[in-house]
Amino acid sequence: MFAVVLVGGFGTRLRPLTEHTPKQMLPICGVPMIEWVVGHLAEHGVQEVGLALGYRPDAFLNAYPNGRIADIPYRVAVEAEALGTAGAIRFAAQEMQLEETFLVLNGDVLTDLHIGALVEFHDQHEAEATIALQAVSDPSRFGVVRTGDNGRVEEFIEKPPAGKSPSNHINAGTYVMNPSVVDRIPEGRPVSIERETFPDMAEAGTLYAMQSDTYWLDTGTPGQFLEANLDVLQGRRKNRPSMPLATVHPAAQIEESVIGTGSHIDAEVMVKRSVLFTDCHVSRGATIVDSVLSDEVYVGEGTRLEGCVIGSGQRIEAGATLIDQKRPGS
Repeated sequence: MFAVVLVGGFGTRLRPLTEHTPKQMLPICGVPMIEWVVGHLAEHGVQEVGLALGYRPDAFLNAYPNGRIADIPYRVAVEAEALGTAGAIRFAAQEMQLEETFLVLNGDVLTDLHIGALVEFHDQHEAEATIALQAVSDPSRFGVVRTGDNGRVEEFIEKPPAGKSPSNHINAGTYVMNPSVVDRIPEGRPVSIERETFPDMAEAGTLYAMQSDTYWLDTGTPGQFLEANLDVLQGRRKNRPSMPLATVHPAAQIEESVIGTGSHIDAEVMVKRSVLFTDCHVSRGATIVDSVLSDEVYVGEGTRLEGCVIGSGQRIEAGATLIDQKRPGS
């Protein structure tokens, strides 16, 4: 089966990490997020993927010049302008000439969803499109789905007010689609699949949804991105890659953290529940807690960072104390 992965967004909520890098190229325990997404698809029999690109397509093409990601081939469709989630799907499907049932995934969602079970559910119910659902404690930030006993979607509400949701099952960002869905999406303007296409299909009775109880995480904010890294470290994901190669002084204390390739951690440093990208330097006596540091960040002696997100190339002077701050990169 073919899968379209939506990776065209600007990742504004993840800034400054995404100032120069698409969010799907950010590292989860040293491995770009897109490889986690595509690798999961490969494990479930997907043989080729298409990247629906917008922001910084060169980052993907330069990182995977041999035309393969996670050892399966990929194609690209690059939007000249942002077309929304449905518009991006239509554009990619037409560019790639998709004429059979295909998968669509949000490229910033990490999941252990059983793809084969979703496709089987779609086929059994003769659906036009099928959504994977996930139960969450606060559905107000997502598209909420209410289904009947047979899985047919009766109501699709994008980001309902807190306490007003008809269900705690949300759109998990993985879909099975027949080619006819593409014909439902208007051309020539941005179209939201969550606010237009899915509600219209629910009204038509052709949209179905399958509930799932598996690992699932939207990585759209720095806190969620940090959580994704910690989940791998703490064994909540089924796969754990080899950790990056960094230089860590024996007198440094590293707890539940990822230290990127080429980084140097000096003596008497504490790094706790944090992620450092490549080529960072943390000087003696510094403390970093619940923070994310992009590439080539220098942290001066005795500095304390807590709850911070630091952009690439930043220099934090000795003795500074930063709490819950974002520093844009160079």
